[in-house]
Amino acid sequence: MKDFFRRLAPRTLRGRLSLVALTTAALLMTVLTVVFNVMVDRHLRNQADDELRNRAAAAASTVDTRGSRVRVLETAGDQFLDANVWIYSGARVIEKPPSATAQSPLSRAAGRLAAQKRHACITAAESPGSVRLCAQPLHDKHAVTVVTALALGPYRSSADVLLLGSLALDAAMLVCTYALTRLAVGRALHPVRTMTDQAMQRSAVASVERFGAAEHPAELARLGASLDALLDRIRTVLRHEQQLTGELSHELRTPLTRIIIELDWWRARPRTDAETRATHEVIAEAAQSMRTICDTLLHEARESMPSPSKTPGTTDVVLVLGRLVEQLDPRVSVKVVVEAEDPELEAGVTPAVLERVVSPLLSNALRHARSSVAIRVRRAVGAVRIDITDDGPGVPQTFLSELFQPGRRADCTDGHDGAGLGLPLARRLARSVGGEVSYDRGHTPGARFTVTLPTG
Repeated sequence: MKDFFRRLAPRTLRGRLSLVALTTAALLMTVLTVVFNVMVDRHLRNQADDELRNRAAAAASTVDTRGSRVRVLETAGDQFLDANVWIYSGARVIEKPPSATAQSPLSRAAGRLAAQKRHACITAAESPGSVRLCAQPLHDKHAVTVVTALALGPYRSSADVLLLGSLALDAAMLVCTYALTRLAVGRALHPVRTMTDQAMQRSAVASVERFGAAEHPAELARLGASLDALLDRIRTVLRHEQQLTGELSHELRTPLTRIIIELDWWRARPRTDAETRATHEVIAEAAQSMRTICDTLLHEARESMPSPSKTPGTTDVVLVLGRLVEQLDPRVSVKVVVEAEDPELEAGVTPAVLERVVSPLLSNALRHARSSVAIRVRRAVGAVRIDITDDGPGVPQTFLSELFQPGRRADCTDGHDGAGLGLPLARRLARSVGGEVSYDRGHTPGARFTVTLPTG
């Protein structure tokens, strides 16, 4: 049954709101119609009672109680006064309508009213309709009571006409309510349809247009603002996804290149078992490095750690830096030196994060250095500082403002196939753990990058 009514329910918001308005209006009009007709019925009954009291007063004026017996005086309007009028002296009827018999229902009802010896009214059934009877006692020694009757047909006819009129008015009002509600709801939902069409036509990434709140009601303005905020979040997520993809491509290029070079070298001519094992070790190490890179970047993207308190574990800085230097290509002619004022300095980050922060800076220094790269580790207030210095040409002054912007390179013709993502990645990873990567503009000659990380 519930499914049946659910299928009958309108599927559009406009139809549902119109149905709710129609149902509410129908209930309200039903209550008002019932109350109105009850009040009309009571008013008509009071009118009938007033008419009966007037007739009783007119009939009482013909009763003579001055003698020892009660007499009814004959008047010019006798026939009119005798119609539906009973006059009792005690329990004895001394006047009754000419057409009434002693055993008729109206006569019996009149007798019961007269026996009560007080003012009272009842409604009796009489073909072809109901009859209203009222008793009016005359307070004297003869206990005279006048009972008058009045057919309620005309009053009932008036009540029926009013009922039919109110029902017709209710039906017209319901039709108008439904039509006006659909029109009003349709006009109110027009901005929603417009926003829906706009949402279907726009691209969340490429389009800079937004729904905004101009010329919209307060509710729709809030909806537009919410949708704009949602689009901004979607654009941010997509931008981060594109950035993560670029960073993975950039970071995986070096170990993948090592694997390709080792395989090409191994296949160039037959190798000894020792050379084959050495190649396998290099490939395994590069594959492990790729796995570490993927785990680090994906973990950072999922967690987006905003503070050092969320970074698990600590890292021996000198040990990790030494391992990075050992993994450098032995064919590199640049000399790399690691110096530390305290060999046991620890940073409050994982080894993988430290490697991913320092590796792009070290690769950048090796690429531009003429003969040497110096890595110096020192303690700062609540932090560990790592200076990576090379004796190359340094960063051009015109490029400093774009140094840490993704996809920017100082010289695209230097033979290096990088994508300009290394330095932005290093800074983003450092900031995600509460650190920083900066460039020393005053250092000459060469370039100096400083990594600041929280202590362990």
